[in-house]
Amino acid sequence: MQDLFSLEGKNAVILGAGGMGTAIAAGLLRYGAVVEMADRDAAGLERCVTSLAAAGHTSVSTHEVDATSESSMQDLVDATVASMGSVDILVNALGYNFKAHATEFPMDEWDRLFSINVKAVMMACKLFGAQMIQQGGGKIINLSSVRDDRGALGGNAGYCATKGAVKMITKQLGVELAPYKIGVNALGPIITVTPMTSERIKQDSSRYERMLLNVPMGRMADVEDLVGPAVFLASPASDFITGTVLYVDGGMMAYA
Repeated sequence: MQDLFSLEGKNAVILGAGGMGTAIAAGLLRYGAVVEMADRDAAGLERCVTSLAAAGHTSVSTHEVDATSESSMQDLVDATVASMGSVDILVNALGYNFKAHATEFPMDEWDRLFSINVKAVMMACKLFGAQMIQQGGGKIINLSSVRDDRGALGGNAGYCATKGAVKMITKQLGVELAPYKIGVNALGPIITVTPMTSERIKQDSSRYERMLLNVPMGRMADVEDLVGPAVFLASPASDFITGTVLYVDGGMMAYA
């Protein structure tokens, strides 16, 4: 039982080198996994590697990938399997947001939201899932949000719609891939403080203070709050859990 959360001997690919992806990578590394990072942004990958190296993790490989291109994603699958031998854990931590009132929402931005937040997630699940079937099992962790189940003011029609889609992809693939010993789950955080969001929070602090009225624990999430849940979903501790969203929300989803 002492090895219930161990990731020794497991290989992980994390799509998304931003704050959440970097924090989850550090957590998986801490519990023994080998980790390779993939992102479209070369500078973001470099920042990720620098951050992980500062924490003592100096052996992280990186790959530039266009997650909305099936050929680019297949190249990533081939490259990571060639370098690691197998991919036991996939974390889909890519994400994009654009806000506009529903009656004024630009359809090009709508398409971009669905391309990054939904199409890329499904494509990664499809291609890495096929590889996991061949190797006899694995774990897939998608990044959803409390917005997959709750509406919000502030122009969130596109974002909420994409996260609702991620939730249903997670549920459906949890069902379809269960016979192959592949667990498919999602993390659903509230607004999480990252380098990308911290300045926006400072600029509109009153809005976020109002939002905290719906969070029983009285604060927003930090990227470190995602680490334990991610390790749990990646580890043997969650072997009989699939098709679910684990909300990292300070109690928001339990609060009317």
